[in-house]
Amino acid sequence: MPVLDQQTLADYLSGFSREVQELVLKARALVFSVIPESIEQLDPSIPMIAYGTDRTYKGLICSITIFKTYINIMLAQGANLPDPDGLLRGTGKKARHIRIEKPDDLDVAGVRTILVKARQFHPGETL
Repeated sequence: MPVLDQQTLADYLSGFSREVQELVLKARALVFSVIPESIEQLDPSIPMIAYGTDRTYKGLICSITIFKTYINIMLAQGANLPDPDGLLRGTGKKARHIRIEKPDDLDVAGVRTILVKARQFHPGETL
């Protein structure tokens, strides 16, 4: 599936601190380790990097939303996912997110588990 080339990604992230860039790259590696076949696309207006079965919201599985000092891993169907570790935040009808403030936050086993469940739960086509 389409993956951003390194220069496009570097240009996209250039306006963020090195610390936030590190979070994005580590989160991206985690997403691809769980959902390697996903389509990756940028949305500069948010800013967000989205991953899904296609380029529509219906196909969205998760995204990395980038803020000044942290990132969120947004799960499109997060409200329907098990969260035994209490990592998911938000009150939307469908989406939830995991706030990531430091690289070690991505090493928590529950983060990978939630991504695995998000892939399994996705109502769209099978990857």
